[in-house]
Amino acid sequence: MSGSRKKRANGVESRERILDAAVEIAGERGYDGTSIAAVSAKCGLPASSIYWHFKDKDDLIAAVIERSFETWLAALELPGPEAGTPLERATLMAQNVAASLVDAPDFLRLGLMLALERRPTEPRGRTVFLQVRAIAAQRVAAIIKTLTPDLDEDAVHTLTAYAVAGADGLFVHREIHGDSVDLAAMFELHVRLVHDAALGMAARSGAARIPSG
Repeated sequence: MSGSRKKRANGVESRERILDAAVEIAGERGYDGTSIAAVSAKCGLPASSIYWHFKDKDDLIAAVIERSFETWLAALELPGPEAGTPLERATLMAQNVAASLVDAPDFLRLGLMLALERRPTEPRGRTVFLQVRAIAAQRVAAIIKTLTPDLDEDAVHTLTAYAVAGADGLFVHREIHGDSVDLAAMFELHVRLVHDAALGMAARSGAARIPSG
């Protein structure tokens, strides 16, 4: 390996070590309790190395959210028609999403904490979380349209808001109660309820378009 390639590889490894340490610190202490000094002590790298990769703590927290979100978003992918009925496809996706949140909950845990706070200057981490949350909502809306193409835009918007909010609530419930909550089972139930609601709304919309007499 050439000197430049080795340097880049070491830089990537250092960045991942820093992010891993920040995840642990933020998970234990929250946003306010996270500091560059604490992350430095956890990862074993000097503060100068952290500042080489990240401008400040807020930049670091934003990077933690982005990295975890990318992992989670990969799970929010609807299996193809060969996977079965629309409900079976959605259920498989729900299982993958729940598993990813158990394995990499950082973006949602930190993001929700930041989203619920109000500060004179909005942290970049909060801005990033709201941006990635909008991306997730767009993905959910596209999936709802794929599975129930007869829904109008208002119904898709309503169901998307309900689906995302419900997922937030289930995640918070597990954060409170820990491993006693089967997140996969809860997400499967959530998907079935959204699916049934979508079918009911589509049926009512279709009935409304049928002229009487």
